[in-house]
Amino acid sequence: MPKAKDFFTEAEREQIVQAIRDAEKATSGEIRVHLEEHCKGEALERAIELFAELKMDATEQHNGVIFYLAVADHKFAIYGGAGINEKVPADFWQHTRDLMQTHFKAGRFAQGLSEGILLAGQQLKAFFPYHDEDTNELNDDISYKHD
Repeated sequence: MPKAKDFFTEAEREQIVQAIRDAEKATSGEIRVHLEEHCKGEALERAIELFAELKMDATEQHNGVIFYLAVADHKFAIYGGAGINEKVPADFWQHTRDLMQTHFKAGRFAQGLSEGILLAGQQLKAFFPYHDEDTNELNDDISYKHD
């Protein structure tokens, strides 16, 4: 199993970053992708920790979304900030997770992540539409933590 930083090829990393940029064109929401090799506990709990560590809770509308993958442990989670969670239905992320999981099971990780990001952007558009005065508050690059 490759290290988190080597999990995607350069072309796949570019595809994912472009998906983030395209998704953010539809919404004022901020999207980040974070990869690690291992997740010792539950993926969602780790995603929540990283959300704070990466200062994603500091966005103006509290509408950041993190896509978290623990590549060696085959775990992933999607977590949205307080501004999102107070507006969306409880099963808001289920369709996105299902779509991604279908791709992941077939070994299409970059495609699954990219499609999940684009779907999240479309879903967020209804609650957090893009405005001309929006600024990109978070870096679009994939972040990593090595064990």
